Amino acid sequence: MSLFLGKIHYWLFNKILWFENLEDEIIDFFNKENIKIDYNKIVSKYGKKLENKNLEEIIDTENIHGWLQDRINSSEGRMASLTSEILKKDEKNIEKLKEIYKNQAIKAVNELDTEKINNAKEIYQAMNDYVLDGMPCDRVNDVFTIEEDLVQWRKTKCVHKDIWEEEGLDVDIFYDLRDEWIKTFVSKIDDNYEYTKNEDVFSIKLVRR
Repeated sequence: MSLFLGKIHYWLFNKILWFENLEDEIIDFFNKENIKIDYNKIVSKYGKKLENKNLEEIIDTENIHGWLQDRINSSEGRMASLTSEILKKDEKNIEKLKEIYKNQAIKAVNELDTEKINNAKEIYQAMNDYVLDGMPCDRVNDVFTIEEDLVQWRKTKCVHKDIWEEEGLDVDIFYDLRDEWIKTFVSKIDDNYEYTKNEDVFSIKLVRR
């Protein structure tokens, strides 16, 4: 079965797993805060998380692309719905969500060998191993500067808007939360670099040496 799968499929599968881990962390945190969410209702709409099995055991090898796309939609749909329910309880919960995103970024950095990540290009590549932005064929990011001290890119499209608006949320909430993740990820790898967003241009740049 593994003959049907390439590195890109495992790469994408791992990104989905990280996004689902974030989902678990949000649920655990708010359960401890005694903020109850009807998670079964969310699952009934968007489906369950991935089984705790290897990719080759669960993927539909007759429809690899479609299976991965469905898993992305399912994962992001649950996250949008979960976020919506949490913010309905109290809009101030957005600050708690930001802290969860930041903490998960730190966990991601802690599993990396940061001594082998030495410049903006390598930080961007490491970030892209975690951030879920649709399928590779969607070509969401247009990288127009890629240098040791600076990487810049634009979004060619938004693959998240419909899912988040389905749950009554402005997609900017998703981007604000993810920006917290990326800013933390970049600075924890090397605080000589920072992530910035200026209108439609996103950057990872050297700010001091």
